[in-house]
This record gives sequence, structure tokens and C-alpha cells, in this order.
Amino acid sequence: MSTQTAFSIDTWPSLPLEAWRETCATLQLWTQIVGKIRLVQSPWLNHSWHVTLYVTARGLTTLPIAHGTRIFQIDFDFIAHQLTIQVSDGGTGGFALEPQSVQTFYQRLMKEMDRLMLHVDINATPNEVVDPIPFDSDETHCAYDREYAARFWRILVQTERVFKQFRARFIGKCSPVHFFWGATDLAVTRFSGHPAPLHPGGIPGLPDGVTREAYSHEVSSCGFWPGGGPIPYPAFYSYAYPEPPDFPTAPIQPAAAFYSADFREFILPYEAVRQSASPDDTLLVFLQTTYEAAAMLGNWDRAALERDNDQFMQSSTA
Repeated sequence: MSTQTAFSIDTWPSLPLEAWRETCATLQLWTQIVGKIRLVQSPWLNHSWHVTLYVTARGLTTLPIAHGTRIFQIDFDFIAHQLTIQVSDGGTGGFALEPQSVQTFYQRLMKEMDRLMLHVDINATPNEVVDPIPFDSDETHCAYDREYAARFWRILVQTERVFKQFRARFIGKCSPVHFFWGATDLAVTRFSGHPAPLHPGGIPGLPDGVTREAYSHEVSSCGFWPGGGPIPYPAFYSYAYPEPPDFPTAPIQPAAAFYSADFREFILPYEAVRQSASPDDTLLVFLQTTYEAAAMLGNWDRAALERDNDQFMQSSTA
């Protein structure tokens, strides 16, 4: 059976957390190593947008990163299961994605970077994880299941596609659709344009200054996450900061969505999307109704921030 046929069988594959929990934890740390390389080599962008990774037709990428007058990028390829490094002077490097400790992954990547004369130094302490083990001494996390890593990426592909449709409805300030390696989530964030109250901080493994800059202005944010803790399954989420009064009781669709007091977010189980008659429509209605709750209850200037995308497309092709 061809790869193309195999991928078309299950566009939204199942991803039970228990089936790949160890791989998920290891992959989170691998992406943190790569993401921190982008972080230290990039100018600071508002809301930490300079640290994220992006979905590609084969996996995840840093996009081009400057190193002096040269540029390079690092890609996770979840089809060939390779980590690749490409440099603007024609240099290439990388190694296989396979079961290996975080320590081994870190050492192999830094060795390849040095070989390509791309030396970087990063903070080797993981972020946003419980009881972090420095990358250069972590032999605990070492799992890599090809099938589940590829399933995760395939879900990111579909999620990014729908998130971009949702993003196009908004003409105010909005983030790219990007992958945050701290918590392993794909997210997109809309801004009202108004300053927000000082965030209390307190996110484990994340400096309060970073959190407060990220939430310097009012937001409605949504994303996809593989799950953990009180939500032990993959899920879509949507939240507002600051959270307006009555936000937790707002009428949200579809019926499977609910408000999590633990996370202060609306949650839509991934399986409810995957098993629906139209996953795209099910996800879009969740994104739209949760955003509307945040915007209406937060008194956003919706007339100035939104557009009728159908009308825009008709006028632009007239």
C-alpha cells in the first residue's frame, strides 16, 4: 500500500494518550531543545512568537534562523523519521528519529551543529514540565514510537488547516498558527487591542516576566493539546485572558464541549471532532462560539476586528 493511500484512510487519526504517553513526553523535550536553539538565535518578538515551531508537509520546522550572515533551519520529518539541518551555504546534517534518550538527542544535535559551524549555547533546563531533568543528563525519557509521532503530526496538519480558516475571519492583531513546545500545543491567538491586567504568573517552569509579556493585552486563544493531568486525552481548548464575568457559563457549541475549572478553559475532546460527521465544521463552531463568548462578554469592538470572509472573497474576485 502506498504512503499516500495509507495517509488518506484516516485523516483525523486516533491518538489515545496512554498509547503514546512516553513518546509524547520524549518528543516534547526534543522539540524544546530545537525550540531553544531558535529562541537564542532570534530577535525577541512580542508574546514570544520567536520561539515557536511551524507545521510542514512532513513535520515541524523552525523556519530560517540567522547565525551570523548564514541562515539555517531544523526540521522534524515524521514521514522519513529524520531530524534535518539545512544551511544557506549548502551544508546539511541530521540523524534518525528513533528511540534514544534526551541526553543522546541533545548531544547528537549539538555535535551536528558544531560540525556545520553553527555553535549555539542554550539553557539546558526544560520548561513547563514537572521535575525537569537537564537535557544533557536526561536518560529517563527515551521513547519514540514512529506510528504515534506520525499520528500526532497528522492531527497538527488538519488542525492547522482549520485554524487558518478561523484566523482569516479576524482583521485585528492575531498570532500565526504556531506550535509552542513548552506545553506541546498548536495555538492561534486573537487580540482585542486593549491592555490586560497584570498576569499573576506562577506557571511552572516559565518565568513570570515571559508570561506577563505574553498576556500584556486582552486575548482569546485556542489550540490543540495531546492531553495530561485532569484532561487525560487529546483535546481542543479555548480561553480568554482576562476571563470576563459569566464566561464559564456561556452557551458554547458543540454539546460535547465543556468548561474546565482546573484549566479555566473550554475543552472539546478530540474524539468528538474526529468522530463527527464533519470534523472541520465541528471544530470551527467550537472556535467561533468560544471566541464570541470572550468578545461579547469582554466588550471587544467586534465591528472593527472581524470581517465576513465570504463577502470579502466575493468582492476580491469581482
